Amino acid sequence: MTNLIVLAGPYRFEAHLEAAKAPETCEAFSRTLPFVTKIVHVRWSGEAVWAPLGDMEFGVGFENHTSYPSPGQVILYPGGFSETEILLAYGGVNFASKMGQLAGNHFLTFTSGLEKLAALGTLTLWEGAQDIQFNVAE
Repeated sequence: MTNLIVLAGPYRFEAHLEAAKAPETCEAFSRTLPFVTKIVHVRWSGEAVWAPLGDMEFGVGFENHTSYPSPGQVILYPGGFSETEILLAYGGVNFASKMGQLAGNHFLTFTSGLEKLAALGTLTLWEGAQDIQFNVAE
């Protein structure tokens, strides 16, 4: 399994797991599928939405990590200085928290629907939390 369908707010996206670059993160995330949560707009990081996951444990360290995900890239911050979270970039991002600069594991890249990312970000910013669901592509 390397392809996922992501339903976020009213939008549908296709995505590809970055298994060659982040194998442990992809394996850990795959065990949670289907993964359903809420996304809210980021506070410090720029143009992104995130799913705060509190003390959820994925059991992974850092791999293929970045502080600057590009639009359509999804990163998992496995916890440490801040809570565990998933962040989806829709524009310029400098991943940070009130503790300072962070880096997350780039484990998923959107492959379709990129033109809808900014609309998802705007919707989340102005209308509040949106449902998001990650499913295995059939």
